[in-house]
Amino acid sequence: MTYNPIVWFEIYVQEMARAKKFYETLLGLTLTQLESPIPGMELWAFPMEQGAPGATGALVKMEGKDSGGGGTLIYFSCADCSIEAAKAAANGGQIFKEKFPIGQYGFIALVYDTEGNMIGLHSMQ
Repeated sequence: MTYNPIVWFEIYVQEMARAKKFYETLLGLTLTQLESPIPGMELWAFPMEQGAPGATGALVKMEGKDSGGGGTLIYFSCADCSIEAAKAAANGGQIFKEKFPIGQYGFIALVYDTEGNMIGLHSMQ
C-alpha cells in the first residue's frame, strides 16, 4: 500500500453551533459548510487541500444518528497536545487523559468534545 488508507471521517454531533465553535477554537481553524447529499443532514468540513498528506472530514448533524460513544477514535495533529487539551477543557469539552508519551511516536492526550465524542490529540513534543 503506497497511500494513507484513511480518506474521510465524520464526527456526529447533536448541536452543530456548539460543536463547530468547539473544534474551531480547539484547532484554530475555520470549518466550511458543505452541501448536503441527504435532506436534513448538515455538514461542516475541516480544511481540505488536494494532494496534501492526511485525511479530512466533517462535523455532521443527522436525525437518527447519535453522537458520543462508539468504536472510532480520530487523532488531530498538534504542535503540543497539552495546549489543545487545555483548550478543549476551557471550551466545553473534558480531558479524559492528560498528555502522555507513546515512545518514539511522540505524545497523545484524549479529550471529549461538547457532544460526548472522544477524540485524540497527537504531537511530537
